[in-house]
Amino acid sequence: MKWMLIVVGSLGLLVVVVALIGATLPRTHVASRTLRVNRSPDDAWAAITSVMSAADVPTDVVESDPPRRLLTRVKETEKMFGGTWTVVIAPVADSSAGSGGRASTITITEDGWVANPIFRFVSRFALGHHATMDRMLRDVAKSFGEEAVLLGN
Repeated sequence: MKWMLIVVGSLGLLVVVVALIGATLPRTHVASRTLRVNRSPDDAWAAITSVMSAADVPTDVVESDPPRRLLTRVKETEKMFGGTWTVVIAPVADSSAGSGGRASTITITEDGWVANPIFRFVSRFALGHHATMDRMLRDVAKSFGEEAVLLGN
């Protein structure tokens, strides 16, 4: 019984510490990742919009300019986190390697916020603000049979 109290007390203390650290973190953040693919901007657009449409986060399309720019916003019904994703697709000037002269970069920039201090801690230190965009960009690269080399902050 004594060990049980120690374990429960330690877990409770851990939650309090995580919440306190999370409360000191900024509520908002900006994160960005870029992937280069050996495909045209049209192909890159089709791939990233397909991957994004399969995501389980409810979003609204704010702006769509295929195949260059897509701006989405998390629906206001989501209370724990929110913000926007800006996807920019650009042709690569020197794109001769392995793609028949076609290559593009896909850059996702998240301008987001996390409400709950515990989730803020987890988002910052455990998962990272890049987790979802990294997964999506890796899925895009995989759909083209390419290795995902991600760049960004």
